[in-house]
Amino acid sequence: MKRRDFIQQASVGTALISLGGLGLQSFSTTNSAKKITILHTNDVHSHIDAFSPDDPRNPNQGGVARRATLIESIRKENPNTLLLDAGDIFQGTPYFNYYGGELEFKLMSKLKYDAATIGNHDYDNGIDGLYAQLPHAEFDFIASNYDFSNTIMDTHTKPYKIFKKEGISIGVFGLGIELNGLVTPANFKETKYLDPIEMTQEMTRLLKKEKGCDLVICLSHLGYDYGGHSSKISDIKLAKATENIDLIIGGHTHTFLSKPTVVKNKAGKNTLVNQVGCYGINVGRIDFYFDNDKNKSANGVSITV
Repeated sequence: MKRRDFIQQASVGTALISLGGLGLQSFSTTNSAKKITILHTNDVHSHIDAFSPDDPRNPNQGGVARRATLIESIRKENPNTLLLDAGDIFQGTPYFNYYGGELEFKLMSKLKYDAATIGNHDYDNGIDGLYAQLPHAEFDFIASNYDFSNTIMDTHTKPYKIFKKEGISIGVFGLGIELNGLVTPANFKETKYLDPIEMTQEMTRLLKKEKGCDLVICLSHLGYDYGGHSSKISDIKLAKATENIDLIIGGHTHTFLSKPTVVKNKAGKNTLVNQVGCYGINVGRIDFYFDNDKNKSANGVSITV
């Protein structure tokens, strides 16, 4: 969906996805429902500029300036908006080679990202290189299944963060991919990888039951799906094996989804899984609607920038 078409059609919406047992026929976005908008990116890979007009695949698409315009227009429409990123912020253009990630973090701060998780390419200048750029990031890094206690990154990430928007409590936690085999060990040093399913069960219990979050979001760099024969944990596998996640925002596999995939979780309820490709070409948008009893439904699209 092109940006101009989205802005014109967003008020119409698409079919709502039920989350938590609310019948869609009884839910209207025009009633007194509270609306929370989640915007997200993944695998931007240091693409600051838009693609050139003669690019064979993505002519005139992407770029931080266009993304900023889109985000600003959506925030004006709904101030109750969160902006999140699912990792691999670094590596892919000469901007990273020259500035080492400083420009990426400064621009994300200008766009007022609320949080991001860490992808495998964010270690491409080593864990020391990632740490060196943290002062330029005016947003939190959320990593639940990386144990940084014996590294320079210790205390510089959070296992989760809770946001409050119009009385709605939104819990966000983050999952990274197994680094061994993807990243040179010297680059991640003594970072310990913790089982993502076990950490999800711990985080969702904490966020949903102890903290009473109305909405639970997983920022994931695990990858969308590797097929039934793979032992790798993907977002699809994670959704099926756990409960109490409302939305998984994914990365790593550069999967272009036009709308979220609906997966039945372990408790038989719907979990949304979304990913918007790579290189900042698209921004994901998911609108959650809460009625007076905090039953929720959602719709979502991918917007070409």
